[in-house]
Amino acid sequence: MEPPPPKTGQGFQTRVALVTGGGTGIGRASAIALAEAGAAAVIVAGRRADAVDEAAARVRAAGAESLAVTADLTRPEEVERVIGAVLDRFGRLDIAFNNAGYQEPRKNLADQDDATYDRVFDTNVRAVFHCMRLEIQAMLPRGGVIINNASVSGTRNANTGLGLYSASKAAVISLTRSAAMEYAPQGIRINAVSPGRVVTDMMLRSGIADMSQVAAGLPLRRMGQPAEVASAVVWLASDASSFVVGHVLSTDGGFLAQ
Repeated sequence: MEPPPPKTGQGFQTRVALVTGGGTGIGRASAIALAEAGAAAVIVAGRRADAVDEAAARVRAAGAESLAVTADLTRPEEVERVIGAVLDRFGRLDIAFNNAGYQEPRKNLADQDDATYDRVFDTNVRAVFHCMRLEIQAMLPRGGVIINNASVSGTRNANTGLGLYSASKAAVISLTRSAAMEYAPQGIRINAVSPGRVVTDMMLRSGIADMSQVAAGLPLRRMGQPAEVASAVVWLASDASSFVVGHVLSTDGGFLAQ
């Protein structure tokens, strides 16, 4: 199919968005931000029913329809159920933010085990593959936008003990770029955000003893907030970024520029 012509403005008014890992942190902030930007509907998917229900309520309060779906996205049948629920309820999928992720307990590589490897790569890579495959199929009739959540660790790993996480995020970046080249001619734009030191539950569990020291090492001299990454997600999802394809947008306070 011919790619759609460039558009002006945000263009969210009729669009249906899916956010995985949408119950907390960057996912939750992005679901709310998409609703505030004018999305017609935002579907929140994740493992914790209480968290996705609360986020969906916030989406509705922001003016969009919402659907909360509890699912384990590492299982292909669960991803099929999520995408099926979206299409059954709304008849289309226009935007997908694949955000769900997992970071291993901090240990040097020789001390990690197979179960930890499986959990990191199942969550951070396999689930993204499952989601992208079905999201692309759903978007082919009319085009759409997919955004994957990578990490600065996928480009430069400054932390010992997180080798699996870093490798998995490098895989997400590569998967994003490859798929972007395959599907841009068919009207599907695929990009990624690459957060740095952002205050989320995952960051707080990461074993960093002194957050102020981490913040002092960034050019902005502060940590990022989930809403700041959400703003980048909204821009990548909007018509304002209509000529942006295969890009990894670093929301990192200058970390990678150092």
